[in-house]
Amino acid sequence: MTIISNVSLVTVYVTDQTESKQWYIDKLGFVETADITMGDNGFRWVTVAQPDHPELEVTLMVPGPPLTDDLAEAIRRSMADGTHGALGLRTENCQKAFEELTAKGVEFIQPPAERPYGVEAIIRDNSGNWLVLVENREFDPSKGDFGPR
Repeated sequence: MTIISNVSLVTVYVTDQTESKQWYIDKLGFVETADITMGDNGFRWVTVAQPDHPELEVTLMVPGPPLTDDLAEAIRRSMADGTHGALGLRTENCQKAFEELTAKGVEFIQPPAERPYGVEAIIRDNSGNWLVLVENREFDPSKGDFGPR
């Protein structure tokens, strides 16, 4: 038996917690799991989750303490440049997800494309993070099995 059962929390840095929470709910269909202001400094803890997998929460965090000022600024720059990677999202049908999310106004920086591991598209969230949307397929890299099925 292992002492760790699963990953339960990941952080996505955002420029505005309220706007990002709404984006993840309205565009991706996530649900709010927490929105709490704590302490005298107004620290805000905001989490969302995919409704079928509430055991993995996504913390929507503004870059700041406990990060150093330099690191927080580097994260803000990478979000502004649109080069900050955030999450991988699984789908059963990447093309269908692309069509539905495009209709909701989601910005794609790469439409669905064949990859050795499946079909992949890349989304940009409202903070500039890119999210990889993947329809997985089985492959065996040790056998050179890199082509589409």
